[in-house]
Amino acid sequence: FTKLKEVFTGKPIDDEMYEELEDLLIQSDLGFDMTLRVIEELEERVKKAKVKDSEEVYEILKQILREKISSENSALDIADGKLNIILVVGVNGVGKTTSIGKIASKLKQKNKKVIIGAADTFRAAAIEQLEEWGKRTGVEVIKQSHGSDPGAVVFETISTARSTKYDVAII
Repeated sequence: FTKLKEVFTGKPIDDEMYEELEDLLIQSDLGFDMTLRVIEELEERVKKAKVKDSEEVYEILKQILREKISSENSALDIADGKLNIILVVGVNGVGKTTSIGKIASKLKQKNKKVIIGAADTFRAAAIEQLEEWGKRTGVEVIKQSHGSDPGAVVFETISTARSTKYDVAII
């Protein structure tokens, strides 16, 4: 959010600002399609409100992002009676591990049987963080040692989830 705010600090509202914002949102793992929808909506609202100060644009962006995050489109569609697999991918430092822990916690609160596969074997801290989330939430975590084959973790997680009738595997 620090970098995001910098896009709007003391800059004119122009194509260059929107392009810089677009690049930053894509780098933040918002996704290409969602980024384009957010930028388009932002430009429309800024134009409609006749905003002249770029810092006001930042406030409108925050409002749009809140709306997107809290919409019913962000709800997980978990099918009953079969294994649901959630694969979490993204660049380093965007909160994947924390999101996995929070998703696991919410699903456990809904009485779903959840297992986590710690397939980010390249970053030892990711495995440790997922183990901590597993302890906090009472969710089993499948892991292997740092540097091992992430595909093996995925395979073991799905095999365990299937054989022991888990509702959700988060990898």
